[in-house]
Amino acid sequence: MRIILIGSDKLTYFLGRRFASKGDYLTIITPEKETAVSLSRRLKATLIEGNGSDPAVLQEAGAYQADVLLALTPRDQDNLIACQIAQDRYGVPQTVAIVNDPDNRAIFEELGVSVAFSATEILGSMIEQQTTSEDIRNLVPVAGSGVTITEVVLGEGSPAVGQAIKNLPLHGAVVACVVRRGRVLIAKRNSYLHACDRLLLISEDDKYGTVQQVLTGEGV
Repeated sequence: MRIILIGSDKLTYFLGRRFASKGDYLTIITPEKETAVSLSRRLKATLIEGNGSDPAVLQEAGAYQADVLLALTPRDQDNLIACQIAQDRYGVPQTVAIVNDPDNRAIFEELGVSVAFSATEILGSMIEQQTTSEDIRNLVPVAGSGVTITEVVLGEGSPAVGQAIKNLPLHGAVVACVVRRGRVLIAKRNSYLHACDRLLLISEDDKYGTVQQVLTGEGV
């Protein structure tokens, strides 16, 4: 399968590594030269430095041959435009976009994006539901993908409290967003974690236990 992935953060690397490990032909578009260089050293993929919502960049990435395009930037407008160009100009059959503002998800769906998902809505749904665990709620396996989405709550004694996300050994996992005092924050590499933070964690199934211990100090 030929996949185009647009993004620049750890989630881009995490997904790119998974696709590459399955033998998919992967092209990554990132606006940052430093990120492009770093990813090119770590992934078996074609790296293009540029704006993924630019038709010329998409053409260079081989959009006319792509089976799937994933737009994962922090700008909803760029994600939507990239998906629309991929569909309308290059005939990409499947487009997937992250929607940073959940109010925009309906617009993405109305304009034909194949899959539009909001990390905010996923985490909000998890928070509304309760389970018996104080630190972990709603372990949700994503069918057939080997990936799990989990809500992790950091207690006062959690080893991750006071740490920047970039300094945590979250191998095979990524923190997608953080809910802090009722506010949803997009997780960045330099974000510091606080006690009582609620994290939306996306992890490979077999890495979940290790990452859980890194964040909370407790295994599963």
